[in-house]
Amino acid sequence: MTTLADARAFFIADVFTDRPFGGNQLAVLPEADGLTDAQLQSLAREFNFSESVFVLPPEDPAHSARLRIFTPERELPFAGHPTVGAAAVLVGQGLLDPAATGGRVLFEEGVGLVAVEVTGSFARLTLTSPYLASAEPPARAAVAAALSLPEEEVLDCWYGGVGLRFCYVLLAGRDAVDRAALDRAAWSAGIAGGWADDLHVGAGELADGGRVYARCFVPSLGVPEDPATGSAAAGLVAGLVARPGNEPAGPAGEVRLTVEQGVALGRPSVIEASARWRDGRLSEVSVGGHTVLTATGLVAPGPA
Repeated sequence: MTTLADARAFFIADVFTDRPFGGNQLAVLPEADGLTDAQLQSLAREFNFSESVFVLPPEDPAHSARLRIFTPERELPFAGHPTVGAAAVLVGQGLLDPAATGGRVLFEEGVGLVAVEVTGSFARLTLTSPYLASAEPPARAAVAAALSLPEEEVLDCWYGGVGLRFCYVLLAGRDAVDRAALDRAAWSAGIAGGWADDLHVGAGELADGGRVYARCFVPSLGVPEDPATGSAAAGLVAGLVARPGNEPAGPAGEVRLTVEQGVALGRPSVIEASARWRDGRLSEVSVGGHTVLTATGLVAPGPA
């Protein structure tokens, strides 16, 4: 029988929801130091959530911790729900004290330093990463084919992102979002290998104070559909002020979006996103939501 030699504690949480069994599931290992890359990947595959997050001592003692984020297939430089969820869990369990780092949790991630404010079960991350954009938009016909939809239901599509790249698609309505189904053959032929592989699909008002009903297909990471995608919400709201043609009118300001996701999967999620600009340019992006702790236990890391 396998023993729990070198067993590590873990927490399971639902992120971007205020009730259990909604939102996006997340495994958090608060003490992952000493584990190899292969062990981290194996653990992420074992949990088999969209992402698992592993907490390590910070390289700079002035910071809270270093995070490594893995999908079942590979490591990511950044992801929204692991960052938000890890902060809420670690602070909620008394494992991190924001007061020690100026009132915010400071995480070292692949994209750089990410600050997170935690108030009860609500956590909000802030990024200063630049907006990523492509000079050429995706082909509307290819996007429609990849989503198994008529081309006329694709109102707009563009590439963008903050931290991670996405192909954003604005559809004619909520019904079109619900009917979207990833056609892997069409995706492989027309989208995969381009500027961004994964599709964030939504309908609603893309304006300050707007609400967007969304789904996110992430085939490049082995995630057929993600219940809540903080990084995609960050890129969506940032595009309101940084996408070519959407430059802000005033020298400084803020726009906010609410993204509703995960409904089609039975895991409803709500993501609050905002983008601020200064001197006419994007200065920072924030993404936040509630986190609910659902389980805790021990897991053996397996062979190194």
